[in-house]
Amino acid sequence: MSSSAVTAETLKRQAAARALEHVRSGMKLGLGTGSTAKHFVELLAERVAQGLEVVGVPTSEATRAQAESLGVPLGTLDEHPMLDLCVDGADEIGPDLTLVKGGGGALLREKIVASAAHEMIVIADASKMVAQLGAFSLPIEVVDFGVAAIRRGIERSARAAGCQGLLTLRRRADGHVFVTDQGHLILDAAYGVIREPALLAARLAEVPGVVEHGLFINLASRVILAGADGVTVIDRA
Repeated sequence: MSSSAVTAETLKRQAAARALEHVRSGMKLGLGTGSTAKHFVELLAERVAQGLEVVGVPTSEATRAQAESLGVPLGTLDEHPMLDLCVDGADEIGPDLTLVKGGGGALLREKIVASAAHEMIVIADASKMVAQLGAFSLPIEVVDFGVAAIRRGIERSARAAGCQGLLTLRRRADGHVFVTDQGHLILDAAYGVIREPALLAARLAEVPGVVEHGLFINLASRVILAGADGVTVIDRA
């Protein structure tokens, strides 16, 4: 592993450790998915082993497996429809704390869990904070019926929101089509710049066959960023 990769993982763990300071015994927690959220689950498990009493609701099967292996008590949103706190990562964070998420393919469950939480804390290394969203391709989760027609609908709706770019069907490293935990597909939209995230979100939601998109608007209440100069906490205005 390169020194830069080690540094990135160290920063992610620092952000996760700061988020853990907001966890109290008795809380019901949404557990995010991805490399940064993985650090949070590891650190949470250490606290659980020391006596912290929490219930976690995982946002993916991968997070579920990790949490179970580390002894973190788990529940479901059906059992706990209201959560105290959700802690998750992000692929991009805009100045108003609008997020792009879904690089790990769990955007649908992540958004459902985040919406059920009283507060969402986003943990990331400082590189994820951007002046404008869009450099990271926007994941769009779609059903597996009529994908070509859905793609055309997405292209029309995106143009209406001032966005154009290549839509790529996500594949796994072995070349097979990526399938989400809910059995859906993902189209990654390379828009470059998303000038009006709320408008794009509204337009995409109108396309038949689109299950969810990776724009998280008005969900993150706090962002914890770890960088070379230390940890920064940003609260949504």
